[in-house]
Amino acid sequence: MATTADFKNGLCFEMNGDLFSIINFQHVKPGKGPAFVRTKLRNLTNGKVIENTFNSGVKINLITVERRPHQFLYTDETGYHFMHNETFEQISIDKELINAPEFLKEGQYVEIVVHADNETPLSCELPSFVELEVTYTEPGMKGDTASSNSLKAAAMETGATVMVPLFINTGERIKVDTRDGSYSERVR
Repeated sequence: MATTADFKNGLCFEMNGDLFSIINFQHVKPGKGPAFVRTKLRNLTNGKVIENTFNSGVKINLITVERRPHQFLYTDETGYHFMHNETFEQISIDKELINAPEFLKEGQYVEIVVHADNETPLSCELPSFVELEVTYTEPGMKGDTASSNSLKAAAMETGATVMVPLFINTGERIKVDTRDGSYSERVR
């Protein structure tokens, strides 16, 4: 058992029969009334993000999770297939458990969060940034520079579409932020 004083980002706990992970939290002490904790939680069974408020000092049931390194192998009608980097054990995960499946490519390394008690995969987290090749985008024109704030759509090797600056061309490699799907920088 833990209390709201033990809250930290990434903490996993059970509430109302579901498993949740804390995305962020804020302790609030208003001028009148008792203190409380405002949180943003991710449901680990379906991936939905909710906001919840806890009274200060409320007890919660912690769960034990492990982060295990895996490599993405392939996808088919049964799900996304991964291989553990050390034991070479393969597992299949549903698309809903992956934080950014549109940026996942074969051979990519990810972390799979597993419930330690019953060995159930809870989520799959890609690195914050991935390098992808632009397979198609409209050609840039002379004079398109990094200082212009205009963006255009670009198709990536994984099939995802990312908004990129005008100077990016087909065949170039770029860094994409998997948290929000935005262009980060060109890779040389």
